[in-house]
Amino acid sequence: MNGVKQDLRSVRTVPPGCRMSEIAGSSLPPPRSRIFKIIVIGDSAVGKTCLTYRFCAGRFPDKTETTIGVDFREKMIEIDGEKIKVQLWDTAGQERFRKSMVQHYYRNVHAVVFVYDVTNPASFQSLPSWIEECQQHSLGSEVPRLLVGNKCDLRESVRVSTDQVQKFADSQSMPLFETSAKNPDDNDHVEAIFMTLAHKLKSQKPLMLSQPTGRENSVQLKPEQKLPGVCWC
Repeated sequence: MNGVKQDLRSVRTVPPGCRMSEIAGSSLPPPRSRIFKIIVIGDSAVGKTCLTYRFCAGRFPDKTETTIGVDFREKMIEIDGEKIKVQLWDTAGQERFRKSMVQHYYRNVHAVVFVYDVTNPASFQSLPSWIEECQQHSLGSEVPRLLVGNKCDLRESVRVSTDQVQKFADSQSMPLFETSAKNPDDNDHVEAIFMTLAHKLKSQKPLMLSQPTGRENSVQLKPEQKLPGVCWC
């Protein structure tokens, strides 16, 4: 009799209106989320940090300083009902600030955004060397890439023609966008640039996040699957 009473005490009742499967399902870990790592590359002072800040925070930063090492921001977006985390990695344009971070910066990259300053011809002329550096770290034309001309709000100071850049972009099979991270009227345009890239990446099923391990701010990455050649036109 005592044994029967003990068994009865151990039975958990199901609340009215709930199924046992729903109770069991509530203890399951959340589904895995996809994460897109996008690196933003270009000379110092072209506005890389301001572009990433505009996309993630929706505004121009109150204070801007030269990036030392790597600046990292992320934003949760939703595409076709799926929540996806976009990570934007912005590296220092000056070699002396970025030497020690290069290997880590180029690891597990899904897409590249090249940035130049429309008022600074030298920043445009440096693009081939940035492309070459990507290739040295196994980020060739098969990785989605796009080109962004920043600081279009400085119309009187523009020194790089759109036609000139468009020819270069076509030769590299990269879409070209011209925008301003500073101009609030271009806020939607900046967002559209990164969202366009995110939509492209979504179809390629990139890196997945492992199930949470219970430790905050700790992420274990699973290796990517090599995909067949993807056309990025």
